[in-house]
Amino acid sequence: MRLKCSRGGERPYCCGVCSKTFNKNSNLIAHKRLHSGERPFCCDVCSKTFNQNSNLIAHKRLHSGERPFCCDVCSKTFNQNSNLIVHKRLHSGERPYCCDVCSKTFTTKSALIKHKGFHSGERPFCCDVCSKTFTIKSDLIRHKRLHSCERPFCCDVCSKTFTTNSNLLRHKRLHSGEHPYCCDVCSKTFTIKSDLIRHKRLHSGERPHCCDVCSKTFTKKSDLIRHKRLHSGERPFCCDVCSKTFNENSSLIAHKRLHSGERPYCCDVCSKTFTTNGALIKHKRLHSGEVHITVMCAVRRSLTTVPF
Repeated sequence: MRLKCSRGGERPYCCGVCSKTFNKNSNLIAHKRLHSGERPFCCDVCSKTFNQNSNLIAHKRLHSGERPFCCDVCSKTFNQNSNLIVHKRLHSGERPYCCDVCSKTFTTKSALIKHKGFHSGERPFCCDVCSKTFTIKSDLIRHKRLHSCERPFCCDVCSKTFTTNSNLLRHKRLHSGEHPYCCDVCSKTFTIKSDLIRHKRLHSGERPHCCDVCSKTFTKKSDLIRHKRLHSGERPFCCDVCSKTFNENSSLIAHKRLHSGERPYCCDVCSKTFTTNGALIKHKRLHSGEVHITVMCAVRRSLTTVPF
């Protein structure tokens, strides 16, 4: 029997595992690799494997820097046509994916799926290392790189590596000096759109992320997540040398420098080095005289409050 799709097109090829249908046998073959786990297409640069040749071709552009898909409005380029299609919705205002619960709309299907997880509470993708759960598979894949230390995206200018392509693109703007996102209130510019969104909350006073334990509010979701660990006592970041745990990844990174001896922050006055930027800032006050002024003010305050 010839199978029909909902739009009237013929889809005669059917998966024997999940019954999904396709209009081409080649699409069925590619789909069945999701069930078998087969990934026959291998990158000759980093050995990463893929279940479709098209995914391998797109991946190799990360190594070559090729971005053949160009926006005809702003001339921004992309390594995949799908990314260009999504980008162009920023210009057109098109948001084709709509939540059937609250009617909020989105530019990508993955953003809609992630959003709907907030309504349902469903987080079907679970990390097999720390059991953290996610609403979409791509978030799980990115998260697992924290455990594996995999950083597959490399800057072709300074060779610094990153866990996600978006972080690499943001980093490369440091080299180019590009700040494409501008605040319409104070004209401050940013390298990424999310930083602009968070910045504008300083003008509006908006603090949309609220702790369900103490009702404290935050401008950034990441700040809320860190704050909630104070209530839960969760310390998910563990040192692989001494097993000491931390509630923030940045604290773990700073701690590991005690083992490695790395001191990446250097005083430009006396060349003394430090393990954290905070320690460097505190030290530099010795040169500026700020510490002396602060101490004198504290002494004066204490003298005025001493009872006679």
